Amino acid sequence: MAGYGEVPGSEEAQLRIGFVGLGTMGGPMCRRLVAAGYPVTAFDLSDEALRFAVEAGAVAGESARECAEDADFFLTSLPAPHHVEAVMAGPEGVLAALKPGSVWVDLTTNRREVVLELAAVAPQGVAVVDAPVTGAVDGARRGELTLFAGGDPEPVAAVREILSHLGTVLECGLLGTGNVVKLVTNQLWFAAAAALGEGLAVGVANGVELRTLWQGICNSVGDSFVARHDAPSIFAGHYDPSFPLELCLKDLDLIAELEASVGAELPMTAAARDAFERAAQRYGADAAELSVARRIADDAGVCLQLDGDWTPHWEV
Repeated sequence: MAGYGEVPGSEEAQLRIGFVGLGTMGGPMCRRLVAAGYPVTAFDLSDEALRFAVEAGAVAGESARECAEDADFFLTSLPAPHHVEAVMAGPEGVLAALKPGSVWVDLTTNRREVVLELAAVAPQGVAVVDAPVTGAVDGARRGELTLFAGGDPEPVAAVREILSHLGTVLECGLLGTGNVVKLVTNQLWFAAAAALGEGLAVGVANGVELRTLWQGICNSVGDSFVARHDAPSIFAGHYDPSFPLELCLKDLDLIAELEASVGAELPMTAAARDAFERAAQRYGADAAELSVARRIADDAGVCLQLDGDWTPHWEV
C-alpha cells in the first residue's frame, strides 16, 4: 500500500499539488512550489492573485474543490478560521473531495479546534497537517519561512520535502500544536511591536537622534526581529500594510482562547491586546499592523520618520 503522497505503481509520476489562497503569503508560497518543479493547480477568489500564479506556471483551477480532487498534497493559506471552514467543511466542501493517500496541509494561522474538528471528519485515508508559517512576505518570497508542523509523523514526513521549498520545517508534535506554537510566537511579536513604539518615542522625546537610537537598540540587549525587520516600516511611514490590524486582532483573539488554559494573569499580553485595539479604533481595522507604534508617536507628538532607502520587505 502506498504511503501518504506516494503515487501507486509509478515512481516517476510527479506528485500533484493543489493550492488555495493566493494572498499576501499564499501567493509567494505557491509560486515557489511552481519554481521547484511541482505541477500546481491553484485557486483564489481574486482573479488578479490567480493570474499571478498562472503567469508563474500554475494551472488555474475553476474552484477550490477542483484543486483538491486530483491532488496528492492540498495546501490552504487563508486569512482566518472561518475561511478555512467555509472552504473545507460540509458534504460539498473540499475536504470531502480529497482522495485516499492525500494530505491536506493548512498553512493558515488557525484555531486549533477547527483543524482537529475537520481532521475528525476527513475521508478515510486522508491525513491532515497544520503548518502555519512565520517570516513575513520577504521570507515567503525567498523561501526563508519557518513552518510549524503538527500532525502524525508519517504525513508530516511526507510533506517535509515540499514544505522545505518554503523554508525551515519545525515539527511541533500532534495535530494542532503547530498553531499553538505559531500563536505563541505572535503573542511575543505583538508585545515587542508595541514596546518598540514606546521605546522609540521615549528616546526621541528625550533628545536622542532616531538613527542613533535604532543603532543602539539593534546592538544591545534590546535587539529583536521586530527592531531589525519591522522598524524600517515605521521609519518609512507606511507601517507595513502587508498585514492589517484586523488580522492582528484575529490572532489576538485566538491567543486569548489559548490563555484560558493557563490559569494565571498574563499582563504583558493583555497590554499588547489593548495597544492593538486602541490603534484599530484610531486608524481603522484595515490600517497597517505597525500603526500600534504610529498611535504612540501621534499622541507623544514625536516624529518617527527617518530618511533612508527603506525598501518595503514585500518587494525584497
